Amino acid sequence: MNDALMNTYHRLPVIFAKGEGAWLTDINGKKYLDFCSGIAVNCLGHAYPPLVKAISEQAARLNHTCNYFLCDTTTAFAEKLVSACAGAGMKKVFLANSGAEANEGACKVARKYSFAKYGPGRHTIVTLRGSFHGRTITTLAATGQDEFHKNFGPFTEGFVYVPGGDIDALEKALDPKTTAGFLLEAIQGESGIWPQTPEYIAAAVKLCAERDILLMFDEVQTGVGRTGNFLACEGYGVKPDVVTIAKGLSGGIPSGAFLAGEKAADVLQIGDHGSTFGGNPIAAAAGLVVLETVTKPGFMKEIARKGQKMKDAIASWNHPKITAIRGVGLMLGVDITVESWPILEALISRAQTADAGLLLLGAGKQTLRFLPPYTVSDGEIEQGLEMLRGVL
Repeated sequence: MNDALMNTYHRLPVIFAKGEGAWLTDINGKKYLDFCSGIAVNCLGHAYPPLVKAISEQAARLNHTCNYFLCDTTTAFAEKLVSACAGAGMKKVFLANSGAEANEGACKVARKYSFAKYGPGRHTIVTLRGSFHGRTITTLAATGQDEFHKNFGPFTEGFVYVPGGDIDALEKALDPKTTAGFLLEAIQGESGIWPQTPEYIAAAVKLCAERDILLMFDEVQTGVGRTGNFLACEGYGVKPDVVTIAKGLSGGIPSGAFLAGEKAADVLQIGDHGSTFGGNPIAAAAGLVVLETVTKPGFMKEIARKGQKMKDAIASWNHPKITAIRGVGLMLGVDITVESWPILEALISRAQTADAGLLLLGAGKQTLRFLPPYTVSDGEIEQGLEMLRGVL
């Protein structure tokens, strides 16, 4: 669709020009209801007025300083983010730009913590099969999906994969002589929206605590209220040692972070880590709007309610092409008996002959992934689901 861009994405046949709320408009004026949110990024929808105002005002005031100095907007953002994650026991934050960068930082925290306390040799990071932690060489090594590993080796050493849900395998993998950390997603997103069971999470908490292995939750896709809790791990009643967060953190401006609880809050010291654009004032200004909105009383309960409304509506169809519905809040996966990609294309093509199209994501070959903005209305949910039902 554009010869200047590298051919790294299987792009769907549409070029967008503008957005408002839960809607996008293409270059031909056709409208699409957005149930993707830029893969959980535009959590407050498009052109959210307070977000636009904050970004514009910050850009006119100060758009960047290096991290040798502090900026008032950035410090306010950091304080607000730590406060939002206090329920999960977080004490300090490092501000970054992306989920991959946040996950690399978490791995560095685990390795330094273990090296400082136990010496060399205790550096392995355990992750799950089906996980996705990023596209850098190290976060690809952390990702437990072989398809992402093709053609890019050799990878950073020291990562071990275990199947989710298998407590015996986890107990064997978390060797206290060699393991520094366990990194997991409470809900695996890219491989098909797979929540971990409470029993598995409880076992992980116990094993990591007993063996002094850092328990680290990748909340890149699940965080910032996506599941109806600010962090998905809170839904399990867990206080991890480290949490990574990104995607929706600044509502569409590149932003990421990793946070640490009491055990790991002071592991990294001057010179151990850095990021040129981490904590950028514009991203921080946008992040403040997101945090102030999402943490308002009742806001996350609405996210949970809307998600349940979607699940109940889809289940009520008893559709022969739908075999399962999974997920929490506005992070849902629907398994279908046909390949997902033609469904995604048909939902977009609908805009050429009907009132509007619908944007959905795939997650695996036969799973539809729903990540609508938190601001989506009940009426828009109903409208979008009717489009899907018609195409199915």
